[in-house]
Amino acid sequence: MLSPSIREELIAIVGAKWFRDDTESLVSYSYDATPLYQSMPDGVIFPSSTEEVSAIMKVCAKHKIPVVTRGAGSNLCAGVVPLHGGIVLVMTRMNRLIEIDQDNLTATFQTGLNTKQFHMAVEDTGLFYPPDPSSMIICTMGGNIALGAGGLRGLKYGTTKDYVIGLEAVLANGDIIRTGGKLVKDVAGYDLTRLLVGSGGTLAVMTEATVKLVPKPAYRRAMLAIFSDLPASARAVSQIIANRITPCTLEFMDQATIKVVEAFAKIGLPVEAEAILAIEQDGDEAQVEKDLKLIEQVCLQAGAIQVKVAATPEEGAKVMEARRNALAALSRLRPTTILEDATVPRSKLADMVLEVQRIAAKYNVQICTFGHAGDGNLHPTAMTDARDEEEIHRVEQAFADIFDAAIKLGGTITGEHGVGHVKAPYLEWKVGATGIDIMKRLKAAFDPDGLLNPGKLFAETKKRIVFKQPEEAGAAEASAAAGEKEGV
Repeated sequence: MLSPSIREELIAIVGAKWFRDDTESLVSYSYDATPLYQSMPDGVIFPSSTEEVSAIMKVCAKHKIPVVTRGAGSNLCAGVVPLHGGIVLVMTRMNRLIEIDQDNLTATFQTGLNTKQFHMAVEDTGLFYPPDPSSMIICTMGGNIALGAGGLRGLKYGTTKDYVIGLEAVLANGDIIRTGGKLVKDVAGYDLTRLLVGSGGTLAVMTEATVKLVPKPAYRRAMLAIFSDLPASARAVSQIIANRITPCTLEFMDQATIKVVEAFAKIGLPVEAEAILAIEQDGDEAQVEKDLKLIEQVCLQAGAIQVKVAATPEEGAKVMEARRNALAALSRLRPTTILEDATVPRSKLADMVLEVQRIAAKYNVQICTFGHAGDGNLHPTAMTDARDEEEIHRVEQAFADIFDAAIKLGGTITGEHGVGHVKAPYLEWKVGATGIDIMKRLKAAFDPDGLLNPGKLFAETKKRIVFKQPEEAGAAEASAAAGEKEGV
């Protein structure tokens, strides 16, 4: 609980209307879109400018008050849950689109700007900002930057980190820094812009950003490839890329997901299929049509039982919208829906999906898998019930095995959701003890008192259990037996 004097200091900065510590507000900002996690803050504050953010941080630094920066709270890694109380700094008042610079193909905005609104404003000028997280109707651009968000178009265009070229940010002590700018080239010292992108609010409060834009594609068309077996769909993904085609969107859904999404969207998805690929290409019309014909051939050669090309843009949009609504559809099945993300090399896509299925069966939990097949980013999603502690424990064990499997296949524990609190116990599995040490030292340099988003990124590492494959286990037993005979 904040003392009356601290409370008054904060109100003096933003005004009484924009500081809240009533019970309803504290509860409202005690959780985000991540199931199972909640913690009450001591206050919620809504700044309107970088200068106000700086003043707030100076007060919090003086009194050693934790600060959690929040956009729309749509993240899925418990990234903005105030685990240590303190202040939730809500950036949604800072939502101004400052400039779309058509000479330099850049846009500059305050970080509380809604992602969908930003996309629409940019496209109205004939330009294009490709990163398109599924939560774009809700989420903020600052949240995308903080967690390095991806999206359906990541294969062809890259993710948020590939577009942010300049930032304005406030450090834990209240100092304001500016990095990068409207520059194609800039190697002046360490790349602080890239360091802050994806840092999850643990290094600084980002208040303003500049991103690069590209020309808006003139033409777009979608298709659906239907498969009766899972490995064939994965082969198709690899062969599409091997044929030097880079689709705008190349999405995967397994049968369990197809059934649920079709029940939700009712657009005629083939519920009998083992897997589908939702594919979209954009660019020059002639090239798009040429690419789609080749993609169709590749999918059929890989084992697709049918390929459907959308007859109209509206039909194609429905397919892509259905994919975007996969989480909403799955969330109707059980009281609690836990969506994770893990990324593997494209060539290991089928192996990873089969691993997810094996792990789900091992722990007797319900997991559907969909995701961005083109860049190897899968979203295994567990339907469960938070009230069933024993089942939740099995779900947690299953996801630990899934992260382990992804790493063994050359992948990572998160491709676009970020580490936050949920993935913190597994970060060392990916980066190693030395990597963790370097990250902690960077954190200390930016935030020596640990006030910014404490409890995120770093956590006690869970023991990584390495399960031997049957042939490995057999070899180990044979070796042991030989050793006994030789008196080892």
